[in-house]
Amino acid sequence: MRGSGPRGAGRRRPPGGGGELPSTPASLAGCYAAPRRAPLWTCLLLCAALRTLLASPSNEVNLLDSRTVMGDLGWIAFPKNGWEEIGEVDENYAPIHTYQVCKVMEQNQNNWLLTSWISNEGASRIFIELKFTLRDCNSLPGGLGTCKETFNMYYFESDENGRNIKENQYIKIDTIAADESFTELDLGDRVMKLNTEVRDVGPLSKKGFYLAFQDVGACIALVSVRVYYKKCPSVVRHLAVFPDTITGADSSQLLEVSGSCVNHSVTDEPPKMHCSAEGEWLVPIGKCMCKAGYEEKNGTCQVCRPGFFKASPHSQSCSKCPPHSYTHEEASTSCVCEKDYFRRESDPPTMACTRPPSAPRNAISNVNETSVFLEWIPPADTGGRTDVSYYIACKKCNSHAGVCDECGGHVRYLPQQIGLKNTSVMMVDLLAHTNYTFEIEAVNGVSDLSSGARQYVSVNVTTNQAAPSPVTNVKKGKIAKNSISLSWQEPDRPNGIILEYEIKYFEKDQETSYTIIKSKETTITAEGLKPASVYVFQIRARTAAGYGVFSRRFEFETVPVSVAASSDQSQIPIIAVSVTVGVILLAVVIGFLLSGRRCGYSKAKQDPEEEKMHFHNGHIKLPGVRTYIDPHTYEDPNQAVHEFAKEIEASCITIERVIGAGEFGEVCSGRLKLPGKRELPVAIKTLKVGYTEKQRRDFLGEASIMGQFDHPNIIHLEGVVTKSKPVMIVTEYMENGSLDTFLKKNDGQFTVIQLVGMLRGIAAGMKYLSDMGYVHRDLAARNILINSNLVCKVSDFGLSRILEDDPEAAYTTRGGKIPIRWTAPEAIAFRKFTSASDVWSYGIVMWEVVSYGERPYWEMTNQDVIKAVEEGYRLPSPMDCPAALYQLMLDCWQKDRNSRPKFDEIVNMLDKLIRNPSSLKTLVNASSRVPNLLAEHGSLGSGAYRSVGEWLEAIKMGRYTEIFMENGYSSMDAVAQVTLEDLRRLGVTLVGHQKKIMNSLQEMKVQLVNGMVPL
Repeated sequence: MRGSGPRGAGRRRPPGGGGELPSTPASLAGCYAAPRRAPLWTCLLLCAALRTLLASPSNEVNLLDSRTVMGDLGWIAFPKNGWEEIGEVDENYAPIHTYQVCKVMEQNQNNWLLTSWISNEGASRIFIELKFTLRDCNSLPGGLGTCKETFNMYYFESDENGRNIKENQYIKIDTIAADESFTELDLGDRVMKLNTEVRDVGPLSKKGFYLAFQDVGACIALVSVRVYYKKCPSVVRHLAVFPDTITGADSSQLLEVSGSCVNHSVTDEPPKMHCSAEGEWLVPIGKCMCKAGYEEKNGTCQVCRPGFFKASPHSQSCSKCPPHSYTHEEASTSCVCEKDYFRRESDPPTMACTRPPSAPRNAISNVNETSVFLEWIPPADTGGRTDVSYYIACKKCNSHAGVCDECGGHVRYLPQQIGLKNTSVMMVDLLAHTNYTFEIEAVNGVSDLSSGARQYVSVNVTTNQAAPSPVTNVKKGKIAKNSISLSWQEPDRPNGIILEYEIKYFEKDQETSYTIIKSKETTITAEGLKPASVYVFQIRARTAAGYGVFSRRFEFETVPVSVAASSDQSQIPIIAVSVTVGVILLAVVIGFLLSGRRCGYSKAKQDPEEEKMHFHNGHIKLPGVRTYIDPHTYEDPNQAVHEFAKEIEASCITIERVIGAGEFGEVCSGRLKLPGKRELPVAIKTLKVGYTEKQRRDFLGEASIMGQFDHPNIIHLEGVVTKSKPVMIVTEYMENGSLDTFLKKNDGQFTVIQLVGMLRGIAAGMKYLSDMGYVHRDLAARNILINSNLVCKVSDFGLSRILEDDPEAAYTTRGGKIPIRWTAPEAIAFRKFTSASDVWSYGIVMWEVVSYGERPYWEMTNQDVIKAVEEGYRLPSPMDCPAALYQLMLDCWQKDRNSRPKFDEIVNMLDKLIRNPSSLKTLVNASSRVPNLLAEHGSLGSGAYRSVGEWLEAIKMGRYTEIFMENGYSSMDAVAQVTLEDLRRLGVTLVGHQKKIMNSLQEMKVQLVNGMVPL
């Protein structure tokens, strides 16, 4: 194995070791054997190398592979006695090109090996794979101070093939060192240690390049050189063909590639995928579907055979023609109904063809005076449909003439005449002593498509003699102190000739003492009444069939004696007074209207109806106060949806692309164009096919909540689509997506005032919800949406879904899962969710915003978070956080929920900070920051780590371990002195990574000051 000294440094062999080196070795074999001996070590080396040379992965395209070149490589060594080419053959007699050099006895070695010109074939980022062996300097005989264990690799870009290139024109790629070196003992045991190193170069801007290898004094054999670039290989995905695509120049770049639909396929959204820098296809968007008449098989669209059909591209496969239908053609999109069978336009093509039902059976009747009750048995053949209903035809027949006429509109059908679902009906208000024929016809959805004869059953009945119906219209005539005159109209249904009327009247509350008057006319005058008394009148008619029932009660009052005596003399004064009063009232009304306009009068303020208390689904709503209503209190959840959400026609919505996926289906962006309004960009949540009724209720439950809110910092619901599929929720479109993702993408890009403005918008939205009586329970940056104007809006009101399925909701209490890192202690322990618990969550959101989307409590487990918070620990201030903001966070995290600020207080406080920006200049410095609670749990405290590598791995920055070690930061003492400028110099260029490392270092310093962690 290699020694422990710095890579590439010269080392001397200890005294007394090994023999002497030849003065001018002809090959590497000369490093340990006589110059003229056969290079046995080379043969062993090549055999070992051949066993390790494997085929390249399918996503790598070779530009050069020295193992496959049959003739001379054409490489140039300079000076000529430096690198030496050793030609060998494998067991198939194919040439193997090996270059070696071992000038370890001479000072100041500078041996160059230059490749021929290599075309990059359009790739902007290429990879060089080197396989080589290197001898351990310590294993060489004698004390060699010039021996090295590294060599250098360079490149030079050129559009042309020419080798007049100076050394200083080459650009260094890297210094290559061996992970494994061999010794003379290894050669004796035939144990060869082959190293493989890969480096990448980019971006390249010219057509090709040269490679160069520089030896400065190592004993090395270059077994193979492979130069390649990566591509995403052509693939068929979701019926779309994606071509070979060369990866981008940036190691983190994703190239968007459009696919082409295979034959006989179509798409609603053009298919796209993204080619990663590693040659992998990622992030598929859109897809192709086999068009109607074709089905997907083995990645292609195959035609539907005769007898099979596919009506829509959205169907999965061809289906056999449903019963009573057929097709004799290929690629059929529907099947034709057999003779006498039909399909409505609204019937799906997968439904069997059907026919009208047969006639109802066994109809019976029951006559009760002028009412008839009919009952029957459903038809034996429903025609294959379930939408059977009944129609009742009524005919009035003259037994002498044998002619039947329609009954007319006076007949009433209970419950109805047309579209009757049950198998019974009652006809009332028929004529007495009349012959009727009732025809009961069964109909279904295709009855109107058939030209065949009607299928019905008829019933003949004769009504009995019936008494007249009650008198309904009674009017008062002249009323005096001792008499009341009345008049009325004949009953609506006399059912014969009215012989007389019977009038019953009595003084109110004296019903046991009444008087009856009979009259053949429709007017009477009741005499001998008491002045100023209320009398009750009831009237009934009599025919040959007997009396009908009494009418309802009519009350009339006689005139008092004083009014009656003066009525004649007072007519003129009464008229004068009436005119005067009318004029005064008109003047008052006009003045009131004018004053109302001057005072801003509005009907909403003055309408007395507004002063009443309204009851709505069991909830009391006071005028002028908007109160949140829980949709779950509705017996029918659909009622809640239509109560609070506007129904939108699906034709008004255009879906443009998929932007995400939810539990219930896809989330898309699109356009909404309502009649008479301008087109709007919208976000559309869709309910996936095959949903259960519970999923539909849960999906629309969020719309029932969202539709009750109207505030600029609450996501606005445009409406829902429930009357067609897919079921959709349509909201305003927020261009920048979720706040946490947006902040992570724009780490360090905003001013403090901009961040406070975002926080103010969130607080204003939460104040509105709090005033409405709504508790959010899952306030987090991931549930805040932000638009292109940096306006933040509270969203995601489907808490039951979030609590069960969100990855943050990993801690279960009685009643469900809750997002621990954002939830107040009392809500975790007792499920006590209030506006005060929302305030706690708002404090966590503040911390997320100021730290640009950092994960609260980092990598602590949920149980550790619960324990730490209960013990009084709180999140430390983010880096560069204004002291006023951090103090507000701590106020939101008061253990006593009554001590936390209200949302209206938070809004006022943030408004003051925005009006006075200088108050935000005072930052939380390291000496005053709260010790990081993670130190207690062994996550960030430096005393918990035995090495720099362990510390970096713990904060997810392990990629920088080698850089820290190579630059001398090999202990935690040294790391503690690192500055932001040092990080930039080391190559830590990502702002988020800089902040994470500096945050951790500052925490260690704070812990050191507080005596928590010894450095």
